[in-house]
Amino acid sequence: MKRDVEEVEMRLLLEGIEQVYGYDFRDYAEASITRRLTHWLAESEFDTFSLAQSRLLRDRDVFDSLLRGITINVTEMFRDPAFFRMIRKQVVPFLKTYPFVKIWHAGCATGEEAYSMAILLNEEGMAGRYRIYATDINETILERAREGILPVAEMQQFTRNYQLSGGAASFADYYTARYEYAILDPALRKDIIFAPHNLATDGVFGEMHLILCRNVMIYFKPALKERCLQLFDSSLPAGGFLCLGLKEALDRRSIEPRYEELGGQMRIYRKRYG
Repeated sequence: MKRDVEEVEMRLLLEGIEQVYGYDFRDYAEASITRRLTHWLAESEFDTFSLAQSRLLRDRDVFDSLLRGITINVTEMFRDPAFFRMIRKQVVPFLKTYPFVKIWHAGCATGEEAYSMAILLNEEGMAGRYRIYATDINETILERAREGILPVAEMQQFTRNYQLSGGAASFADYYTARYEYAILDPALRKDIIFAPHNLATDGVFGEMHLILCRNVMIYFKPALKERCLQLFDSSLPAGGFLCLGLKEALDRRSIEPRYEELGGQMRIYRKRYG
């Protein structure tokens, strides 16, 4: 009985959030959103979702605390090094044929992968010839991304990732260590625009040559996954690249016939011509 009541409370809470703030989490996978909401409630000052709802819908700070609790912010520099190695070897040569390249990192979290892409493109001789649009639903997380400050304890792992991805320089050249923090080279930020974007409700904002949305849609229900893929497809011209997470694929999706997958099971797809 208690579980049934909580399910009703959560459904009403999500409907209220959509109406008041415009964030629609109703198409997120039920198990994932339930787990995150329940964890947030346990850490909050409220005993039930019903008691939380009134404050949430009237107090933006309380809502922001919930938003931080239910959005996915797990990332790292050069995550999945084999993926970035394939980008370097098989995608960048095509990008170099354009005078200027636009790249969209959807669901960028704290921005590590966007900074990784900037490092990779600079090393491949594309400095000044690209712009990266790094977007996320969570504006608080975007502020952290703009700062480019990371825990120095993570630099050893990030260095290994960088080397395995094909990086040949010294990764230490890209950051300055200050006590327990590492400050990324400010020059990396000049060609990255961090901006809010809600994949559940917002539209496209321009034609892109490369779109990355990795390990985001695994938390979505099928209808929202389809919406995202249609959004990406409408943003990509023929010859453009779409990159998904290693546990995601275009198999049996409506846009699948328009794409071919590069080898290696890295979930890198290129939009067909014609």
